[in-house]
Amino acid sequence: MTKERKEIFEWLKAIGLAIIIAFIIRHFLFSTVVVDGESMLPTLNSYDRMIVNKAGFSLAGPKRFDIVVFHASEDEDYIKRIIGLPGDSVEYKYDQLYINGRPVDEPYLKEYKSELIDPPLTENFTLEEITGRKKVPKGQVFVMGDNRRISKDSRHIGTVPVSEIMGEAKVVYWPLPDMRIVK
Repeated sequence: MTKERKEIFEWLKAIGLAIIIAFIIRHFLFSTVVVDGESMLPTLNSYDRMIVNKAGFSLAGPKRFDIVVFHASEDEDYIKRIIGLPGDSVEYKYDQLYINGRPVDEPYLKEYKSELIDPPLTENFTLEEITGRKKVPKGQVFVMGDNRRISKDSRHIGTVPVSEIMGEAKVVYWPLPDMRIVK
């Protein structure tokens, strides 16, 4: 082989390896998502671009208050916050979340609630009223958007199978001035 052919072959190997690594990272470890809509305000803005951690989520499993991306239908993915875990009872009374009968703070909503002119942010409901079940089924989670008044979430679509969750979304990387880790 001539020197030029060896150099071309080395470049092709490097490019091929880069493509394979990018595919593995994109398919198994990380992905990106664009927030579409206002259902996660004030935590996330419409058009925020986020990194979805696929690998870390599948290892750790769902945790309460994780922000996750899941397949809501064949054509649509949603981004919401996990409120209820398998085996939990979920209830809202007078804008207070109760999990298994105990009040649970939602610190990510405190500022938003204080700015409301006409409370409540979240209307009263029980899991049983919405799904006909007293507890979140095994292998599923109950999710809600932070902008409770306009969010289409488990109150409308029911509980979400954990198998439909693509991963956890914690990092906003675009727009640059809004780059942050969300909680």
